[in-house]
Amino acid sequence: MLNLGKKNILGILIDAVDYEAAISFVFECAGKNRGAMISALAVHGVMTGVLDPEHKFRLNGFDLLVPDGQPVRWVMNWLYGTEMRDRVYGPELMRRICERAASEGTSIYLYGSTKPVVTSLAESLTRMFPGINIVGAEPSAFRKLNPDEKVALQQRIQSSGASIVFVGLGCPRQEIFAYELRGSLSVPVLAVGAAFPLLAGVLPQAPPWMQRLGLEWLFRLLAEPRRLWRRYLYLNPAYLVLVTLQRFGLRHFSPQGRPPATEVLVG
Repeated sequence: MLNLGKKNILGILIDAVDYEAAISFVFECAGKNRGAMISALAVHGVMTGVLDPEHKFRLNGFDLLVPDGQPVRWVMNWLYGTEMRDRVYGPELMRRICERAASEGTSIYLYGSTKPVVTSLAESLTRMFPGINIVGAEPSAFRKLNPDEKVALQQRIQSSGASIVFVGLGCPRQEIFAYELRGSLSVPVLAVGAAFPLLAGVLPQAPPWMQRLGLEWLFRLLAEPRRLWRRYLYLNPAYLVLVTLQRFGLRHFSPQGRPPATEVLVG
């Protein structure tokens, strides 16, 4: 088990952990009915916090931010010598947690994406892990929730008896969701993004060799060019430049963000 604590990557505090440490933390929280915020961050997630001080504040308040992308893992090794051998990929993390949850009888709740996707996800997880206890599978509202709707959502999750909540809303909506439910749910909430459509089988996954080489972004860009071209055209090069500045001490990145001025739950 690897857990070297949080490391400052461009001002975002990423945890140098492996799958075993991340899963152990999730089930420890679930077993103790303790709320926690967990997210899997790739380059896009990191850069979203770098460019938005309010979102940086949210991210650095998370209990666990795991290195979802290979470029994030490589940079942790380059800057801090962590010698991490693998990333902690959101879809794979969710798959492993669901596998253990099924074997131990731990209940899960699915929130996010569209109704067809979240329905397909529940069916897919049931096929992969017979006996898995899915106590709720709810699609995103794709809009901000008013205070009454927020309370009702909290109550639905709490009353379901869920021990672990998975959120698939995309970055940064899912991190905002987890942040704004902090303190109101006594369960770990995991923001896992593309894990929902990938595990549901409705979004193609990059082949293993592209994942190993950190080229998953290229696979996704080719699959969804109109939606993703701006993200990868600007953010990936910016990430490389800023990381180089940090590595050679040419720029310091403070982890201090700015508390959000307003909190309206994004559902």
